[in-house]
Amino acid sequence: MQFERFVASRLRGRERQGNAVAGSLNGESRGGRGYAAPLVNIAVWSVALGVLVMLVSVCVLRGFQGEIRRKAVGFGSHIVVKPYAMGNTYEEVPVDVRRAEVKAISHTEGVRHVQFFADKGGMVKTDDQIHGIVLKGLERGYDSSFFAGCLVEGRLFALPDSGAGNEVIVSRSLADRLELEVGDKLRTYFWQGDNYRARALSISGIYNTDLADFDLHYVVGDLRQVRGLNGWEDWQAAGYEVLVEDFGRLDEVVHRLQERLGYDLTVTTIVDQNPALFAWLDLLDGNVVLIIAVMMLVCAVSVVSALLIFIFENISTIGVLKTLGADNRSIRTIFVTRGAVTALKGIAIGGTLAVVLCAVQRATGIIRLNPESYAMSTVPIELGVGTVAAVAAGTLAVCVLAMLIPATYISSVEPAKSIKFD
Repeated sequence: MQFERFVASRLRGRERQGNAVAGSLNGESRGGRGYAAPLVNIAVWSVALGVLVMLVSVCVLRGFQGEIRRKAVGFGSHIVVKPYAMGNTYEEVPVDVRRAEVKAISHTEGVRHVQFFADKGGMVKTDDQIHGIVLKGLERGYDSSFFAGCLVEGRLFALPDSGAGNEVIVSRSLADRLELEVGDKLRTYFWQGDNYRARALSISGIYNTDLADFDLHYVVGDLRQVRGLNGWEDWQAAGYEVLVEDFGRLDEVVHRLQERLGYDLTVTTIVDQNPALFAWLDLLDGNVVLIIAVMMLVCAVSVVSALLIFIFENISTIGVLKTLGADNRSIRTIFVTRGAVTALKGIAIGGTLAVVLCAVQRATGIIRLNPESYAMSTVPIELGVGTVAAVAAGTLAVCVLAMLIPATYISSVEPAKSIKFD
């Protein structure tokens, strides 16, 4: 292999010299002085463009999926465990949070956190508007980092040591629709059987997730407020919300939970609760696969074209090498190595540009989106070393495999016909 690398490096040196004398009077090429040099440059930038498009597409898709998934999970967690609802009643059936299953869930492999919750449907009434809402009640052990990160004004609601807290947070879209501000009173009404119960809640903060279906309806406050509305005891809740360590292993965790829980509890995932949303996210994978396939083809064709011209312009060199005893395999290795260097240059340039662009977008959010259409205000980026390495390795592998096709032409070169004497 030392011989092949040495000859390949010499061919690269001659090609660089050929860049200065390309377009000679007779149009002939010696050592890459004809069409090979400019075509190699075209191949390098074609590969760079392909890698750039692939990396940006993958990073944007992963960022988009991750952001949508994070927001959906923020409202409903990865897994929800609730009692089976029997009969035709619309009232929530409470679960006893002191049950032994709670400890079993928290010790299940893959589970990161277990928390309690309760929802209560109702409405908000202002002087001239009425709007339906869902009051989501949280307790002290609840992971409220999602709502804290989405706050755009005010603060999170306070949870007093005793009694039910009256503070809540509402969404930006709901506040704008009802003309509400931080500190305003929220007149709410909730149905309980054939009657309704009124509550005067105070807005402590305003959040924004850009998920219209959630933002327009969810008001978040103290779990004890929902317990009081439902007439529940302090040890009762609507169910358990389970956060997992790895979303990719969600089905495995669900299977383990189903084996540990009693027959009177049901397990649903965030995917089950929002099938259309996650089906849409899965559909995006097909678009990226198509983009990657097209860009891989572009990279392969560009490198193969450059290598083929390079072989044609070095027919005499091939003949001399065969005369000196080099076999077809060694000569193919020389030219494939040369082509691989071209591909590596393009991969390095494209990868660097992609990383810089993605880093700038993630740091500044300079490219904006319409939140009503995309559920986020800026283009999200999820950039990882694994993604860059996978795209680079895949592109190089495809290019090298494609170059084996033109390299087979070397076997048909006859030294007696290819060597020319000036």
